[in-house]
Amino acid sequence: MRIAQVAPLAEAVPPKLYGGTERVVWWLTEALVDLGHDVALFASGDSVSSAKLIPCAPAGLRLCGVGDHTASTLAMLDQVFRSADQFDIIHFHVDLLQYPLFRGLAGKCVTTLHGRQDLPDNLPVFGAFPEMKLVSISDNQRTPIPHANFISTVYHGMPLQLIPVAEGGDYLAFIGRISPEKRPDRAIEIAKRAGMKLKIAAKVDRVDAAYFHEVIEPLIDGTQIEFINEVGDAEKAAFLGGARALLFPIDWPEPFGLVMIEAMAAGTPVIAWRNGSTPEVVEHGRSGYLVESIEEAVAAVHAAADLPRSGVRAAFDERFTSARMAEDYLHLYRSLTSSHPQPTMPLVLAAA
Repeated sequence: MRIAQVAPLAEAVPPKLYGGTERVVWWLTEALVDLGHDVALFASGDSVSSAKLIPCAPAGLRLCGVGDHTASTLAMLDQVFRSADQFDIIHFHVDLLQYPLFRGLAGKCVTTLHGRQDLPDNLPVFGAFPEMKLVSISDNQRTPIPHANFISTVYHGMPLQLIPVAEGGDYLAFIGRISPEKRPDRAIEIAKRAGMKLKIAAKVDRVDAAYFHEVIEPLIDGTQIEFINEVGDAEKAAFLGGARALLFPIDWPEPFGLVMIEAMAAGTPVIAWRNGSTPEVVEHGRSGYLVESIEEAVAAVHAAADLPRSGVRAAFDERFTSARMAEDYLHLYRSLTSSHPQPTMPLVLAAA
């Protein structure tokens, strides 16, 4: 198949540091190429891929200091539109700006929603563009918008060998983003009550800077509670693999939670609040524990020491590989093309 993957421009594909959506797009793109498909990746120019890279910005916009990505994204979407007849499927990962431009091509378009859907901001668009087909990354993500045009749920997946199973260690891990809804304060309290060291690897967005400096930073002593900033893929395997457990004490409807499957790949149990997607990802008592209080989380920390790491890894292998994700999406792509067949032509893209 001739497939276009349209990535956000916030980060490179794969990201240099933080960046969940771009990382998933990379894994999916590489898996589709491995399966023999003709894939074009619309992304920032510092991206690296086995697919045909179509650069739509010089580099990932966040690390370049660009705050508003709207103009760059619209320019990219125009570039995709001008080459749309060269694709059987156009797969968007940029939420909603493409809807007006691609409404007439809805039969060959699909959008994976990567973010939370419980806020009212985006609600009008689902009624205004009902022909645009959507994919959720968990069933829970759909709950606030049950009438949107979802055609499937596809769980994220990552390459089998990206993070090897490890023996674990004597600290707890928190990784991701410092923000009130991610609840790093809960993670700190759990570690203190459990008498264990906590290592926090996270980015601090400008919008969350005050929260970090006023609430979290005073709790970091550099000994029991250690803050080590963002980590990239090169450091992530060791960081997760060296932990006894990953703490995922969220206080919001997490759409998926990529770090949970990254920890599972390392054999590291996940201790997650029962919120959002976590009951769909974590198998309680096998790949980790679902909790609803600090007390339950502390008990889970101690129980995690006896949870077989090989079983945690097996749970990942069975459900969350990039090969499985690619096959799930190919099933959707084929169902769309069988309903709206396109003329066959080679994929030849001119530079912007």
